Amino acid sequence: MPESNHSHYEVIIIGAGSIGTPAAFFLALNGIKTLVIDRAASPGQESNKRAIGGIRATHSDPAKIRLGLRSIEIFSTWKDTYGDDIEWYPGGYVFVAYREREEKILKELLVKQHSFGLNIHWLDKKQLLEVVPDLNPNNLIGGTYSPEDGSASPMLAVHAFYRHARRLGAEFHFNETVQKFTLKNGEIQAVHTDHATYTADIVINAAGGHARQIGELAGLDLPVFPDSHEAAITEPVTRFLNPMIVDIRPAPGSSNFYFYQHLTGQIVFCITPSPNIWGTDTEETSQFLPMVSRRMIEVMPRLKHIRVRRTWRGLYPMTPDGFPIIGYAQNPRNFLLAVGMCGQGFMLGPGVGELLARLVLNETEPDDEVILQILSPQRQFAGQEMLK
Repeated sequence: MPESNHSHYEVIIIGAGSIGTPAAFFLALNGIKTLVIDRAASPGQESNKRAIGGIRATHSDPAKIRLGLRSIEIFSTWKDTYGDDIEWYPGGYVFVAYREREEKILKELLVKQHSFGLNIHWLDKKQLLEVVPDLNPNNLIGGTYSPEDGSASPMLAVHAFYRHARRLGAEFHFNETVQKFTLKNGEIQAVHTDHATYTADIVINAAGGHARQIGELAGLDLPVFPDSHEAAITEPVTRFLNPMIVDIRPAPGSSNFYFYQHLTGQIVFCITPSPNIWGTDTEETSQFLPMVSRRMIEVMPRLKHIRVRRTWRGLYPMTPDGFPIIGYAQNPRNFLLAVGMCGQGFMLGPGVGELLARLVLNETEPDDEVILQILSPQRQFAGQEMLK
């Protein structure tokens, strides 16, 4: 593409991942002339392809609960509506409690979750073992179970959004890096890449782990800091596990871990490091597999016989309070932020994409205002989201 090329779009999205690609789909669905710019060769090549695929609405705040519920609705009906198999599987989520501390945390969260109408309930030991017979029964107190949560393939999903966005007229420019903004009169007047210059009415920052650098081009210091998390996948085995299992007990080197059996039979698992591993390093480590294996086998002894096929490492774009940042910047005022998803970009992506389209169209709904107030770029970053 020659440097002299100069095109105008109603919206330019920076980032073709878990947020930017659904946003392009919903914008194109509403007839908005949209361009997506990504430095990678195809959609979903950064954090999206490193996500393990869990999708839940069982959060602890109304913003992510509402976005999660809408995302589940979109994921679960996608195949019937658009024809693409994205490997949606409604296996549910189970948060286990082996100690009184976790029992207390989970039961307190239930009160808030029930107030938002979530289908999640406390199961005692006997009831939980009926749902997940292979849990280690020793010291098991019980856990929460949300049967309407599930999983899907991040890569199949992002490519489905991409194909339909293109069909509806959205443009995607890959292998292209945003280098500079022209700022004038409190707005982004032009977006300069290593290939061309573009103008737009609105620019959306959906750059995931690189969102802070994109913010700096507009003179913003976004509190989004990449944190490295490792994950792995096993050989496929006959299905024996339905829900995602989450253990929130802290242990040396980790604050929690989670695993589930994918629709195709593999066990996929991940751990949350403690302390955080800040930075953009995506090289696997030798510490991850021994650490997570011990924890997983303790909770589900049956797993000790399954062979691990591959490990990898991805970035969780974290914010100080564990909540995403969604909304317009004060300056530049046409800079729309959808950043800091804290590792939940895939599960929140469809709901966020739809919300961004309503923001662009200036057609927000009452529920949107609640979400936008909680996730406002101008908020005070205090407190911690309990199930981040």
